[in-house]
Amino acid sequence: MSTFILIPGAGCDAGYWGQVADELRGLGHEAVPVRLPNEDDGAGLAEYADAVVEAIGSRRDVVVVAHSFGGFTAPLVCDRASVERIVLVSAMIPAAGEAPGDWWTNTAHATSGDEDVFYNGLTAEERVEAELYERGQSSTPMARPWPLAAWPDVPTRFVLFRDDRFFPAEFMRRVVRERLGIEPVEMGGGHMAMLSRPAELARLLV
Repeated sequence: MSTFILIPGAGCDAGYWGQVADELRGLGHEAVPVRLPNEDDGAGLAEYADAVVEAIGSRRDVVVVAHSFGGFTAPLVCDRASVERIVLVSAMIPAAGEAPGDWWTNTAHATSGDEDVFYNGLTAEERVEAELYERGQSSTPMARPWPLAAWPDVPTRFVLFRDDRFFPAEFMRRVVRERLGIEPVEMGGGHMAMLSRPAELARLLV
């Protein structure tokens, strides 16, 4: 049995990981969605990492899964908890000393040009559910440099969503190769595929 620690992206409650968490539990694993203080102007990446470490508690050899902006937080817990591996799910990959607010320019980010960049691929019902998890997002963690000198020496995987319009596949393949030196595992779905394809994603995480 593994324990999966599920980190959400910016401006979202961890509840959108609920279906994936249920699928993981159905496969015999433990799953812990983490609520981050994303509406707190006093909280930066250090406080986000604190929340993840608190959620891990005394558990050992956990799998830290991070979506979207969660990619800036996941590596920060590796020297404070027993982490077996990191799995980035359509996530931002930081460089040493890079402020999250600079990531977009530094990676030459561009969306698909479609207005529906977050919720494409969801049914009407899934979109209603996704919107339930929307939260405010403080700008505080966007301005401070990512504090690590390098990516931690922890096995890392990347799950790429081929239909993602926010982090398009061609763009993300390049960033994964340049910043992690690995090839992503790919599946269908848009940026919130954990709501449209939870069983498939859970199987990939396992």
